[in-house]
Amino acid sequence: MGDQMSTFTEIIDRTGKDSIAADVASAIAGGSLGPTDAVVREGFDPIPMWVADMSFATAPCVSRALRERIDHPCFGYFEVPQRYYDAIIAWHEHRNGVHGMRPEHIAYENGVLGGVASSLAVLCSRGDKVLVHAPTYVGFTKTLKNAGYDLVASRLVPDEDGVWRMDFDDMERKIVENNIHAAIFCSPHNPTGRVWERWEIEHAMEIFRIHDVYVVSDEIWSDLLLDGHVHIPTQSVSEDACNRTVALYTPSKTFNLAGLVGSYRVVYNDWLRARLDKEESLSHYNSQNVLSMHALLGAYSDEGMAWVDELTCVLSENARIAYEFFSALPGVSVARPQGTYMLFVDCSGWCRGHDVSIDDVLRSGVEVGVLWQDGRPFGGEATIRMNLALPTSRLHEALHRLDEHVFS
Repeated sequence: MGDQMSTFTEIIDRTGKDSIAADVASAIAGGSLGPTDAVVREGFDPIPMWVADMSFATAPCVSRALRERIDHPCFGYFEVPQRYYDAIIAWHEHRNGVHGMRPEHIAYENGVLGGVASSLAVLCSRGDKVLVHAPTYVGFTKTLKNAGYDLVASRLVPDEDGVWRMDFDDMERKIVENNIHAAIFCSPHNPTGRVWERWEIEHAMEIFRIHDVYVVSDEIWSDLLLDGHVHIPTQSVSEDACNRTVALYTPSKTFNLAGLVGSYRVVYNDWLRARLDKEESLSHYNSQNVLSMHALLGAYSDEGMAWVDELTCVLSENARIAYEFFSALPGVSVARPQGTYMLFVDCSGWCRGHDVSIDDVLRSGVEVGVLWQDGRPFGGEATIRMNLALPTSRLHEALHRLDEHVFS
């Protein structure tokens, strides 16, 4: 326990270690943090809170599995062992109550977005319209547009308690008006942090059944559940949902392994699985990496489960601290995340009340070393996306700087 908790309190300097999050100059120049003329002022060390990876070391069981494989000096062609599939099946059974998953239902994906692109290539023609929810993960937007699809966004709406909800009437109307037959479903939802309840997924999937819409369900955040919330796999809500859904997973978000690239899909429909196998064979690039395979084997273990439980306790506390800070600011609207480690902050009222732009707010934060992300590409004219997966001491420091220099 002590060693694991130190993982979440240690401040790690990632500068010069290939980290996108720590590359301040590139983040500013690329516009991810808002104004490209922003400069971190002298005396303020950068606190990365933008790109969606963690400032925590990965789980010891993952590092150990990688070291053990690296100690063997040969890295030639390899076979995927049965225990790889067994580990995935056991993980989903223990974490999500999934039964009936078999090895043939599982296939490697070279990243979740690669899986999205391959799935849509099977389900759509170029120029087809695809339903997404807004705010929308910018990776979906870029991938779909690059592949030649048109996005149709159904906006999530906060209820009277500030909880983001799907607008089912709007979804159905847009499906019918745009002749849509494919949708991307993000569960838990990025960037809002919403963990969908079973009835919500059932309602959405019934709409998709009625209008014959196939679903690509991005469940990359499914392990990162806060304050006791429960993930409901999209494929689990009905037999029809099981057969019309491509579900995409990876340990990379959970265990901070994005740099190793190793995702997988779960598809129960034989026809759909055969079409995906064929589509992905055409590129000749969608092949497993031996190190990412062993990273998954280390992660999807009893020790990995215990580590994730500790991680989600830390993330839940960070989410509480950040939510309480922002919800107390006049003119700032924020929903407490139920999953993921992202916070989506709407500063519209603050900007109007103080006669400033969202660029002014973003720039002021960057100037004092708070590297937060421009939320406008996700949806919303004056929004910010913030990564809360950092030591709590650093979160307190970031919020102190914002209180003193930005929202004063």
